Amino acid sequence: MANAIITLTTDYGTNDHLVGTLKGVILKINPDVTIVDITHDVTPFDLLDGALAIGSAYSYFPAKTVHVVVVDPGVGTERRPLLVSAQNQYFVAPDNGVLSVIYEREKENLVVRHANVQHYYLQPVSKTFHGRDIFAPVASWLTKGWQTPSMGDEISDYKKFALPRPKETDGVVKGAVLRADAFGNLITNFRSEDLPEAVLKDGNIKLQVGTHQVARLVDTFASGNNGEAIAYVGSSGYLEIGVNKANAARTLGLGRGATVTLTK
Repeated sequence: MANAIITLTTDYGTNDHLVGTLKGVILKINPDVTIVDITHDVTPFDLLDGALAIGSAYSYFPAKTVHVVVVDPGVGTERRPLLVSAQNQYFVAPDNGVLSVIYEREKENLVVRHANVQHYYLQPVSKTFHGRDIFAPVASWLTKGWQTPSMGDEISDYKKFALPRPKETDGVVKGAVLRADAFGNLITNFRSEDLPEAVLKDGNIKLQVGTHQVARLVDTFASGNNGEAIAYVGSSGYLEIGVNKANAARTLGLGRGATVTLTK
């Protein structure tokens, strides 16, 4: 049987020992696990950024993959550690909304448990490093027996937030930039279904991002002229604003939260 897979999505960065320590804890419990880093560069403490990162990646993994998602500004407080089963995959994360994309997409067969069985924790539990002492060991023990009921009670009052959706008033649809990626492309909260049929057909779009006009919807970056801001539907399904071979966030001076207006 193939090795179990555990993925890691955190805001830890890679400058110190945190990520390596998580991997050590996992391998000490189950040396046969394959560990995959999704990203450790989630914007620190940013639950929406963490939710978008795991939301873009999880569905591309094999069944029974265990995803550890640690963006945890409330570490050491009363917030609960969770073990979530959805879409034949598992998620281990704090109960702070960082799994909101999963909850929204996987309403069928969603089981959320409070992972409160301390037998699976490292002892003593640090107040500031639950990634090491709770999330990593729970994920690794899960791959040894797949016995989710023994790891915590089912709950229904878990925390989630609605992803911001574009809103239409008088033929104008207002949305926002959710994040800028590593290339500086601006990822908006518009999806292709939010765009008029005509725009998808002929590529003429009336879009304003901050104070900048974007007039063309194209298939890919190389279709843009040098220095021209273009719109395209990115690989995660969101409408993005990019500049061919340049950093749109820097070129346009915009980032997360910038207003995006579509005139129909």
